[in-house]
Amino acid sequence: MGRLTMGGLLGRFLASLALVLATYNPSGVSFVSWLAGNFPHLQPLQAVVGLVLLAVWIFFVHATWRSLGTLGVALGLAFFAAVIWLISSWGWLSTSSHTAMLWIALFFIACMLTVGLCWALIRVRVSGQPVVEEVDR
Repeated sequence: MGRLTMGGLLGRFLASLALVLATYNPSGVSFVSWLAGNFPHLQPLQAVVGLVLLAVWIFFVHATWRSLGTLGVALGLAFFAAVIWLISSWGWLSTSSHTAMLWIALFFIACMLTVGLCWALIRVRVSGQPVVEEVDR
């Protein structure tokens, strides 16, 4: 198993952020906005792009869930929610600005996916124990 490098971490974060923001973002340049503009009529290209996005989402979420487990995902989401609460309690973020809250939530979703994609490598680095997958024979 490879080592986790800053380049690897950054690459995983950028891939997660690209997936999240390509799917939806408040700027109006996203798959959801593109789909909403033609709804209920679906174009073939929209179907292909939607299926590709769905496949990548399934891969990322499955990898995250498998790495962290239910408890890990719940703790991660609670941690990022607490960070948003902390930032807003310091006055750095106005809770009345829905767009800012949405951008931050999307950023933290990408962070959560990144942690999930990196967790096996982090666990090996911290514990020194390699991860062994269970294989049914």
